[in-house]
Amino acid sequence: MVNTTFNLDDKNILVTGGTGSFGRKFVEIVLRQFSPKRLIVFSRDELKQSDMRSKFGGAPLRYFIGDVRDKDRLERAMSEVDFVVHAAAMKQVPACEYNPSEAIMTNVIGAQNVIDAAISQGVEKVISLSTDKAVNPINLYGATKLCAEKLFVNANAYSGTGNTRFGCARYGNVVGSRGSVVPLFLSQREDGKVTVTDERMTRFWITLQQGVQFVIRCLAEMQGGEVFVPKIPSMKIIDLAKTIAPESKMEII
Repeated sequence: MVNTTFNLDDKNILVTGGTGSFGRKFVEIVLRQFSPKRLIVFSRDELKQSDMRSKFGGAPLRYFIGDVRDKDRLERAMSEVDFVVHAAAMKQVPACEYNPSEAIMTNVIGAQNVIDAAISQGVEKVISLSTDKAVNPINLYGATKLCAEKLFVNANAYSGTGNTRFGCARYGNVVGSRGSVVPLFLSQREDGKVTVTDERMTRFWITLQQGVQFVIRCLAEMQGGEVFVPKIPSMKIIDLAKTIAPESKMEII
């Protein structure tokens, strides 16, 4: 549950990656529970921003085309902003593995740009979305998110005499989000064969609604320097595959 003493009414809030699965749900929940002065959707996808405008309308929403790689654009977007939720990232493990420089530019350099812009504009609080894969990372995605966590935690000292506070909210796999394993298994079920990377693999599950409520709660409680980790259920991937496609052949790849 969200801290009932925490109020986003009449506040200016910006969410990077605002047209992604998390960003859309965040906008929906904030508009339902609060009355913000401005809720800024910052992303580089003009079509998805247009779709959001059709669904959610205009004021108090503002739509900024921009990329976290562009610090100047971030600074313009964060003018007079109170709170920032940093959700923009490259999240697909294979995409990061095959495009390592792009992953570093977005997930690491982008995180530093968010920090610098927030300090320059005097933002009150900034919380970055992280992942369980940042723990002892074995792939580049996890490694970049670990770097981003280090940057955000250290940013509380880096901000100097400024009052900007930084924290991280680390959660697991959002059930049914774009590009996740559940839609993949549902698609593969039609062909009668489901692929599992490694039968020892597990996933920590959280719904989109729970994820957004968790991040809002972390934003309310953070004092600066925290890495919030929720207690959420885990499941072996092979069990998930058998549940979704019990009649399909399982192939370990």
